[in-house]
Amino acid sequence: MNKKIHINQHHIRYNKKHTNGDFTQTKPVISVKTYKENIKGDTVQINGASTIVYKPNHPLPCGAKVWIETKAEVRVYHMESRPRKNNFNKNVLVERIIK
Repeated sequence: MNKKIHINQHHIRYNKKHTNGDFTQTKPVISVKTYKENIKGDTVQINGASTIVYKPNHPLPCGAKVWIETKAEVRVYHMESRPRKNNFNKNVLVERIIK
């Protein structure tokens, strides 16, 4: 399956303005797009060959002009804050594997 990976500049700007360095409350800035879904995360691991593409005259539908393309397995990680019964949040690392 083809995957396109790019950085969401709007989320970077939002995080800088609204989160004051608290990474558990940030919006994920990396998008991994396939033909059927868009997975967002903070860290992406590409397990194989990939290509970096720059097409300023033909951007992706989201507006990205630079992205990474790969057919290899990709692991997407995102830190989520989940509520608990004792009113304290538990930070959980969520992993998605896209083959």
